[in-house]
Amino acid sequence: MSASMDSTSFSNEEILRYSRHLIMPEVALEGQQRLKAARVLCIGAGGLGSPVALYLAAAGVGTLGLVDFDVVDYTNLQRQIIHTTGDVGRLKTESATEKIKAINPFVNVRRFDTMLTSANAMEIFRDFDIIADGTDNFATRYLVNDACVLSGKPNVYASVFRFEGQASVFAADSGPCYRCLYPEPPPPGMVPSCAEGGVLGVLPGMLGIIQATEVIKLILGSGEPLIGRLLLVDALALRFREVKLRKNPECPVCGANPTVRELIDYDQFCGTRGEESAFTVAVPEIQPEELKRQLDAGEDIFVLDVREPHEYQICNLRGHLIPLGDLPQRVHELDSSREIVVHCKSGARSAKAVEFLRSIGFCHVRNLAGGILAWADKIDRTLPKY
Repeated sequence: MSASMDSTSFSNEEILRYSRHLIMPEVALEGQQRLKAARVLCIGAGGLGSPVALYLAAAGVGTLGLVDFDVVDYTNLQRQIIHTTGDVGRLKTESATEKIKAINPFVNVRRFDTMLTSANAMEIFRDFDIIADGTDNFATRYLVNDACVLSGKPNVYASVFRFEGQASVFAADSGPCYRCLYPEPPPPGMVPSCAEGGVLGVLPGMLGIIQATEVIKLILGSGEPLIGRLLLVDALALRFREVKLRKNPECPVCGANPTVRELIDYDQFCGTRGEESAFTVAVPEIQPEELKRQLDAGEDIFVLDVREPHEYQICNLRGHLIPLGDLPQRVHELDSSREIVVHCKSGARSAKAVEFLRSIGFCHVRNLAGGILAWADKIDRTLPKY
């Protein structure tokens, strides 16, 4: 960020474009030049990454990096505002780059169409000043955190779930890191993903704008960044709370005597490596085609749906509804002598249900592979997917 701080660094079009910044003494010409010289890496081009990338591009950040290996899906469009209906099926980085260029052609966009891993994170981070973490899983959050600490880059963090979100700035020189707040990840499956639990569409926008604000403040060197502070957002009550954070001197990555000196296997650390395959090996399954054949043949199959009531309203197989969390208290509703097929949305929750039922003596219970989504794909395409 050592470029010359004079008006010749900008074209007349740029001067006009950024004029509402230039007339603010807190930004002015020097601050806008800092923005133009800055290099910010967005991890994820989804719900959080969308507003972060859009607002940083509009603000005039000179180089934006986008890391995402996913493609745009219809279920993204309720919150991932950088993508449109016509982008379904395209790489998210391709779609996002197009919108960024449409907003500000002066921004240099660097695409990384790959999953962020321990093998590539340090190399990708190398050419950027600030990292904005818009990921949606614990393994990648710990990876981003550790890579930021080891490379000396600030980590502008946010996360969202249903109606709640949180934001902070981690891995700054004097402040705590993500591991100081969460030394250990939660047990696998304890915290539902957005795909399972949902998220209010506007919430990532609120938190993403907070992230973009923090990035700009760090670049300008102005204001009071969220270093050592965790901002908690309750969108349903529209309340903002703040929790003070302290650097943990025993932190294994940023503490006085760190034990994490290189990136590790974060799927293994979070207990998520092979999580899906573990379920499929541990419990007996039935494919949608076989269940359809048995039902059509009039076989006595009891279909148990372990989703939530609001999911059942969207689409169902006319099965008996007992949400997974209620199953231990309502197991008396089931006949252990009957053939039982359990399903959920995609097969993960129902696998846990099968595992539980088998542990208490149910011998004739199987998991519907792929859940109701697989049924909609392979058996009944009229069923809505969510």
